[in-house]
Amino acid sequence: MPINHIVTPLDSAVLETKEQYKVYFKIVTHAFNQLVAHIPKKHICSELEVTFIKQYCELLTYSLEAFRVKYLYDDEEKMKIDLTESGFPNYLEFRYLINDLALKKEHIGRLPKVEELKADILESLLKKKEAPPRKKLQQAASVIYYTSVEQKYIFKRFVQGKIIERNSVFDTQYMVSWSFYDISLNRPFVCFMYFDLYKESLENYKEQIYEVLEKVADRNMSLDMMAYAIDKKLPNLWPQKLRKIDLGPLHNVFAKDELDITHALLKAIFEKTLDLSAYAMSFSIEEVESKGNFAEGGLFNKKYVQVWESMAPQKYVFTSHRAMQVLYDNVPETINGLTKEPIEIPALKL
Repeated sequence: MPINHIVTPLDSAVLETKEQYKVYFKIVTHAFNQLVAHIPKKHICSELEVTFIKQYCELLTYSLEAFRVKYLYDDEEKMKIDLTESGFPNYLEFRYLINDLALKKEHIGRLPKVEELKADILESLLKKKEAPPRKKLQQAASVIYYTSVEQKYIFKRFVQGKIIERNSVFDTQYMVSWSFYDISLNRPFVCFMYFDLYKESLENYKEQIYEVLEKVADRNMSLDMMAYAIDKKLPNLWPQKLRKIDLGPLHNVFAKDELDITHALLKAIFEKTLDLSAYAMSFSIEEVESKGNFAEGGLFNKKYVQVWESMAPQKYVFTSHRAMQVLYDNVPETINGLTKEPIEIPALKL
């Protein structure tokens, strides 16, 4: 089926054909690559933050490539795109991927040997002059999937970054990053915390910091609530600044949300004003800073808790020049509400 004939009805969240998989994975991979390339050019994040965002995006694109191989020749299971304000795979897809790889020895044991598969496929191509049976192709894709994909590189619900000691980039003693895939919104977030330690060494306190972050900062919530929870659980850690970056939604032909940008793009694609590959990537930043502290508790269990001040949220959109024109023509109020005018990225060519 030609790419231009791909049908994606709004009430369907399932990728049905190889062509749809091909287009979807190209869109998402292109989006993450362009995001990482253009954030530093616009000075949206520091160089150090961009380095970590790039690493988390690499985990996401690696996982997407694993999905591509997994579903390439699978006639029974179809990958699901989330129905909420996302445009990304449903979180359960990541969960299934991890489960698959945990049992990969058992799965490989049920598949034909690689030499047998090669011989069967070559016989079909060279001797019979015909396409290999679909079952053989599916088995070959499964072998590649189970032997080449490594579980440690799959994006998990919570991904912990290492604590970085003070350098010229920031004023506090330490910085730590982490990322999570929020299961209610089904899209990835990246967080940064800049902090000092009080009467405590990093070596002794490090594991406790990692533990608390995974327990109280592993989902989307208001940033002052997240900051307060971290501050409360770690009395010897004095957070000075928290930044939460929302990577999405991804507005594209497969998105199923009710957002203005998504519907403006879908309308333009339907009317052939935009190519099927047109998309826009939303990107927003929330930030809170400590403006002092106050004492909680009694005389013998007094704790000092930070007083937080929220900064105005920053909202950006990354998209091609042609899609940008469509958005200005159709949803000018939404575009004018951004922190900066849409950031131009190269159009994706299929």
